[in-house]
Amino acid sequence: MQGQGFGLTVDDGIAILKIDRPEKLNALDAGMVDTLSGLCRQIEHREDVDVVILTGTGKAFCAGGDIVAWSLENPERFGRHWVRDGHDAFDRLARLRQPVIAVLNGHALGGGLELAACADYRIAEAHVKIGQPEAGLGIIAGWSGTQRAVRRFGAQWVRRMALFGEVLTAEDARAAGIIDAVAETGAGLDLARNLAARVLSRSPVASELTKMLVNAAEGEETGRVLESLAGRIAAASDDLGEGISAFKAKRKPNFGRKGKT
Repeated sequence: MQGQGFGLTVDDGIAILKIDRPEKLNALDAGMVDTLSGLCRQIEHREDVDVVILTGTGKAFCAGGDIVAWSLENPERFGRHWVRDGHDAFDRLARLRQPVIAVLNGHALGGGLELAACADYRIAEAHVKIGQPEAGLGIIAGWSGTQRAVRRFGAQWVRRMALFGEVLTAEDARAAGIIDAVAETGAGLDLARNLAARVLSRSPVASELTKMLVNAAEGEETGRVLESLAGRIAAASDDLGEGISAFKAKRKPNFGRKGKT
């Protein structure tokens, strides 16, 4: 399955989502942001997907937002559409019910690092460099590079990258907890597949619920998690069946509360 700048394949419970714009180092333009949002919605609803691997085609993982694309936006459209649409797409990725493994097969800078931050597990190949260069261009990290990145990497590392321009090697990033594992160049996808197989050996329901709870504890999606879990409990109760039956029959429901005579 192809979309603008992305490819999606599914096999044996594993979805591989590839950023596919190698001629631009997988930099994201507005059409790709829309495609990412739509693909995440598809993945969320697919019953044959239990784990997702995100990676890039060619030399880069993702060079961030396409500078030519966003620099043409006026300030109003930049804030209203470019930033907000990017947040919507990245939020969908971060909040997928399935665990997400990011394979940084090349440099992850700016929006590329923000994209990687959406994953539950990050693998960087040994040659990769990681950073937030936006201030050097006169702009800020606008796709949650000062929010989700702080929650997941720690505020001081974001300060060092975003304010002081530190660029980390894969090993530096692993020591900082930004990256979970380092693989030899070209071996990241194999490691991700091994990790995905481990996920597939575990309960998909327990994994989904655990991810939701961890996200809520982190402040990622507290309101949605609470209502989703409560909705599952309510939908599994006898009360729902009685309520629907009463509605269809245009009668008062009898919920049969315990203790009633």
